[in-house]
Amino acid sequence: MSGAEGRFLTGGTFGHVVRMTATGAVGLTFIFLVDAANLVWLSLLGDQQLVAAIGFAYAVQFFTVSVGVGLMVAATAVVSRSIGAGDRDRARRQAGAAVALSVAVLTLVSLLVILFRFRLVEFAGAQGETARLAARYLAWSVPSLSAMAAAMVMSGTMRADGYGAKAMYVTLSGGMALMLFDPFLIYYSGWGLDGAAAGLTIFRFTMLAVATYLAVFKLGLVDRPRLRTLRNISLPFVAVAVPAVATQMSLPVGNYLLTMVMAPFGDDAVAAWAVVGRLTVVVFGGIFALSGAIGGIFGQNYGAGQMERVRATYRDALLFCLVYTLVAWAGFVFAVPLVTALFGLSEQGAQVLYSFAVFGVGGYVFVGALFVSNAAFNNLGKPMRSTLVNWIKDGVLSMPLALWLAGMFGAAGVIYGQAAAGIVVGAASATWGWFYVKGLRADAPLDPVTAAP
Repeated sequence: MSGAEGRFLTGGTFGHVVRMTATGAVGLTFIFLVDAANLVWLSLLGDQQLVAAIGFAYAVQFFTVSVGVGLMVAATAVVSRSIGAGDRDRARRQAGAAVALSVAVLTLVSLLVILFRFRLVEFAGAQGETARLAARYLAWSVPSLSAMAAAMVMSGTMRADGYGAKAMYVTLSGGMALMLFDPFLIYYSGWGLDGAAAGLTIFRFTMLAVATYLAVFKLGLVDRPRLRTLRNISLPFVAVAVPAVATQMSLPVGNYLLTMVMAPFGDDAVAAWAVVGRLTVVVFGGIFALSGAIGGIFGQNYGAGQMERVRATYRDALLFCLVYTLVAWAGFVFAVPLVTALFGLSEQGAQVLYSFAVFGVGGYVFVGALFVSNAAFNNLGKPMRSTLVNWIKDGVLSMPLALWLAGMFGAAGVIYGQAAAGIVVGAASATWGWFYVKGLRADAPLDPVTAAP
């Protein structure tokens, strides 16, 4: 046992939830806001085919990014438990191994996506020139994924130790680089889609540079990986990473399937779907950040055996989620006319956006509750439960509900189906998670695989 006490073991849990989520949300929201600006610059070129191509490419690339998020979740879970138990030396070794393993995994994933990019975008519903453009975007942007993976794991390590603001600087720096370069790369230079891919690459390597400086050199949270260390501590990381990645993969699968349902309604519907996807992560940056942000709070208190604080964290996270979603819902409804004009959406596209603002956004009360239960299961020894509930939502319910409601309401029915699946599974998962954390006892042994190397 070595090192200072974990930052989340004392103080109000609601304050920790708000602070960590706020710093995570600022970084994520800024990135997604700049990402949404890409669509604005592409829209100014006057070719909806470019926007549709980004939508199809996003459906594919969502898979790869989700792998990186799953690896970050695993790193946060394993490292935070070691910090809570007071063993910072082990935490540093685990962080270094997590970075090395994540880079290896994303390098392999990138190679597979590049090799099969044409089939992937065509299977999503892209055709002709739109399919070619989407595949070209993937070929330029996917190779930088390994840099993103390393940056995300180091950022997750900082969150695991309570450095929420510094983890935020990683994403903010990348977003600022994207904001500066994108207008020139996409619009003024006339590079269009190629410029968007180049900007994404700059963004990812900027994140890597800042994350390495902060996590490795300034804070000393990541040890240099060695082969012996990888062999000794990779098992607890993999034990969490495999189900965490599987959990994260459910969302892009759901998005991919729903893109297929949306595709027959034409490029203008898919363009609106792309806008909805970007705006979702902008408006709900706090909700998307919540799961990763509270993982360290769960993990430290779980590692220290403070189960009452684990339960308080779960309750406070649900409360935060409810308040945040209600405020975001009101703002989104009023913003619909502005967003429709900004992206130049057609009549059908505007209908899709309006349906999301009025009905789809409300469903995020329950989707946020699902994210809270995900964080609890991933960091408290039951990651397979997160995998199960997310795949029920995204892999089992979303597409049938979207097909059924699209038959009744057209393209807007895809939005209704997505919301319905989120409401049903989110409510069930949040209830399951609460009964699980309520039953945790301080004298019970931690999960033998994930609690120690």
